[in-house]
Amino acid sequence: MKKEKILDNLIQKVSQNKKYTNLAIIISIGIMILIGLTVFYDNDNGVNKIIDDDDSDEDYSENNMSDYAKEIEIKLKKILSEMEGVGEVEAMVTLVENSESVPATDKTTNKESTIENDAQGGNREVVREENTEKVVITGNQNSMMTLKEVKPEIKGVIIVAQGASDINVKESIYEAVKTVLGLSGNKVEVYVKK
Repeated sequence: MKKEKILDNLIQKVSQNKKYTNLAIIISIGIMILIGLTVFYDNDNGVNKIIDDDDSDEDYSENNMSDYAKEIEIKLKKILSEMEGVGEVEAMVTLVENSESVPATDKTTNKESTIENDAQGGNREVVREENTEKVVITGNQNSMMTLKEVKPEIKGVIIVAQGASDINVKESIYEAVKTVLGLSGNKVEVYVKK
């Protein structure tokens, strides 16, 4: 009973005095903001984890050139060692440049044409054209949206194989590497492994 009386008395004082009313409103708004921030803060942690995973992909793309070369080397070693008479194989691939990301863009073109007539009967046409192009940004960390990623160009390939002492095996290796990578002959060399 005492608690109810004290609470009623407090509510009555707050509603009668404008300063207390304003203070109560400010405190209520502050509590709602804190609750809202807590909810958004929890969601941001989840988003940051996803973005952090994307950061590891960015680290991958920074080392993409060497990773791409290693991937080709491993595949070449695997397939060439399966060929008859080749034996043990080592491969080395060099690349011309890093991979390139092509960003998504938002293009806008505005064209405005106005025909002006003067008092002497002359006509003049004014054409105004405005082109804007913006890179599309996604996520909370303002990362650009990528349309495609162009892999680096292969500069050259060296193959060292045990069976390369046989001219027919050497020619088979040479043709296989040219075919699988789409390279011209001057970019491929095959040597005998000791």
